[in-house]
Amino acid sequence: MKTLFNIAVLLFISNALYSQILDIPIPAYNGDSVRAELEDAPYFTMFKDNYFIGGTTLGHKPTATNSDVKFQVSVMQRITKSVLPFDTYLFLQYSQKTFWNVFENSLPIRELNFNPGLGLGHLIIYKNRYIGKGYLMLEHESNGKDSLDSRSWNKVSLAVSLLLNDNFDVQFKGWIPIIDSRRNKDILRYNGLFQFGGNFRTNNRRFQIGLLLTKRKTWRMNFNTQLEFSYKINRNENQFLFLQFYNGYGENLLEYKVHQSKIRLGFVIKPRDFSIY
Repeated sequence: MKTLFNIAVLLFISNALYSQILDIPIPAYNGDSVRAELEDAPYFTMFKDNYFIGGTTLGHKPTATNSDVKFQVSVMQRITKSVLPFDTYLFLQYSQKTFWNVFENSLPIRELNFNPGLGLGHLIIYKNRYIGKGYLMLEHESNGKDSLDSRSWNKVSLAVSLLLNDNFDVQFKGWIPIIDSRRNKDILRYNGLFQFGGNFRTNNRRFQIGLLLTKRKTWRMNFNTQLEFSYKINRNENQFLFLQFYNGYGENLLEYKVHQSKIRLGFVIKPRDFSIY
């Protein structure tokens, strides 16, 4: 029942957000129009990508224990208009990643990662053109478990996403950690202190490639890598076929010290301007 409930929540939120997307035109690259659209846009929207994907471990024969389903729900509730200092607005966000061992007996959910946050958002407008957005946010991450399996930490994060042109955007996010759990004091060694990435999309917006690199806290040049390919199923819809490759540590909190190399396929619903990580 718990598994079915999570899937039902995912589908309900995705359909609700998708309906909102159909009602809102893609924002024009004009500062005044973007500000006006922000004021008129729904207060409840997507924050990150919402996806449902399944796959297995690379380099090994697929089995019930090394294959799984991963899905993410991410939403934002804007609290104010952009009337705060520096044209910022206050928002709440909630993101949740679920790792589901769907191929095992009894279909157990292996891990739930909760990531609520409170932040200040800002649309970046240069020479009367919308070129990106940024936010300063207090985040909490935990897996809701107790005893030896408990994992949690907090962070103050600063993120910026910039549109270079119609096809490319780049992103950076760094954080100051506040680690309050005895079970994951060394989490920065695996989950790092900052990440950067970018997205490429074709002119017709049907095909997208995204790359995210998270620098682990060592002196060596090592990264957690997430590579994504998206293809829009229908030109008039916002649903994409979605292929995600993850290589590195920290994909989930319970197994943050375990190196993962996973490839998964499914579908994704994306925010209306560009994806953020």
